[in-house]
Amino acid sequence: MNLPLQKRIVLADDHPDLLHQVREMLTANFQIVETVTDGAALIEAVRSHSPDMVIADIRIPRISGIEACRSILQLGLCDAVILLTMYNDQQFVHDALEAGIRGYVLKIDAGDELIPAVTSVLSGSQYLSRGVLKAVQTQGNSD
Repeated sequence: MNLPLQKRIVLADDHPDLLHQVREMLTANFQIVETVTDGAALIEAVRSHSPDMVIADIRIPRISGIEACRSILQLGLCDAVILLTMYNDQQFVHDALEAGIRGYVLKIDAGDELIPAVTSVLSGSQYLSRGVLKAVQTQGNSD
């Protein structure tokens, strides 16, 4: 079994069904070390497990996903972070990128794009899903 070679991921979302679906999607290629449902628990899970990557929703209780991930990045606990969210608002994307988050995937695109996003961000690249790129371009053109 090659589990020790698999990249380790912590997931955060306040919807248990979605956490289960994402876990199922990623388990063949990655080791999910913990799933949590709020931002404070996310920071603690990252401190405890030292994962290779964090995947979090934006709107989670106690501390938002963006703020929790900003703290994780500033503390040097993990540098590969993806937001998996339903929000394609230009301000959220801007805030995420400004915080140092390198991946932004819409939940609606996760089936096709989450694994490529994980691979890309783990290799040090940035990844924005198609739906995010379309929304940002559309919102940018209407300004």
